[in-house]
Amino acid sequence: MVHEGLLAPTTMSEHVMSLLNRADSDFFIVSTNVCPYCFKAKRYLDGRQLSWTEVNVQNDRELQMEFVAMTGHRTVPVVFDLRGDDPVFVGGSDDLEVYL
Repeated sequence: MVHEGLLAPTTMSEHVMSLLNRADSDFFIVSTNVCPYCFKAKRYLDGRQLSWTEVNVQNDRELQMEFVAMTGHRTVPVVFDLRGDDPVFVGGSDDLEVYL
């Protein structure tokens, strides 16, 4: 099931909004070091020749919890589509494949 949806800027912390706005890519991925689904999502985007920016929250529990609070998605990866005017929360790795 895809959990996609536009996120109003008021639901994003300033820090998260800053990370998303600085990303100069098609997609944004929140990941950790040892996450096979994170690698799967990145390989999937690479295979479709779509660019991505990654933030690793392995050692930043506070940032990870900001993404959880914003999306309700408790696991990684957390994937956003940045190709439109506003970020679109896609979901996780499986959601990404359905989305594209």
